[in-house]
Amino acid sequence: MDKFGNIEIRVLGQKGNLKLSPDNYDVKEIISMLQNIEDLLYPTNKKDRPIITYNIQEGSVRHIFKTSIQAIIGFSAILTQIQKTDSIDFLELKTALAIEDMQNFTYQKNYDFEITTSVDSDLTFKINPKSKYLRTENIWVNAELYFYGTLTDAGGKNKANIHLDTEEFGSLTIDTDKDFLKDQEDNLLYKKFGVRAIGKQNIETGEIDKRTLTLIQLLDFEPKYDDQYLNSLIHKAKNNWKGINPDEWLDNLRGGYDA
Repeated sequence: MDKFGNIEIRVLGQKGNLKLSPDNYDVKEIISMLQNIEDLLYPTNKKDRPIITYNIQEGSVRHIFKTSIQAIIGFSAILTQIQKTDSIDFLELKTALAIEDMQNFTYQKNYDFEITTSVDSDLTFKINPKSKYLRTENIWVNAELYFYGTLTDAGGKNKANIHLDTEEFGSLTIDTDKDFLKDQEDNLLYKKFGVRAIGKQNIETGEIDKRTLTLIQLLDFEPKYDDQYLNSLIHKAKNNWKGINPDEWLDNLRGGYDA
């Protein structure tokens, strides 16, 4: 089996009185499509993703993308599920946003999109001004969130923010107040912090919209081994276990059954 497959996104519409074609298709529209295809195929792992090649052809405008057959198979399954449920709420956030961006494009430009893949000749997924592939806003709610990581950047000319490098979520950009950063006496960079923030979270999947994060509080987070504190906990535990037979306690915990 071939290791590569194709996705074709055909765009139909008009430029004034002219039929849409590569000759009158603006470069900004091409850039938007190139940005969306990466989020459609690889929403979470762009760093190590396979290569995506691109070609634009006549008819009205045909965007041809070639990449890993595994990604094409997965994408075809996603399109089938969207058609079946008539919803994009189940998608990874970046994939949903890419579909939503194309839907908004149809409203603004009166374009029709037809998406086909090389792994399913019977599938034609259509986005047009009559479709409504938009996220349901009421499943995204404000939530208080906690993150831990290394603060790698802070500032911004027009909009202040901090960048926090985390193991679980990667690099996060968190909006903050300029006065907060200005009032910091110590250098914050390359130190570990806990961050208390507010942001949008999907109440069904738990997914976080990383674009909506705003800082509430910066917490010192320097875990250290404290021998004295550990010994005090051991001492307290010894007092609590006085008079208790550990074998009998474990037997009662097991309900009388052997492990």
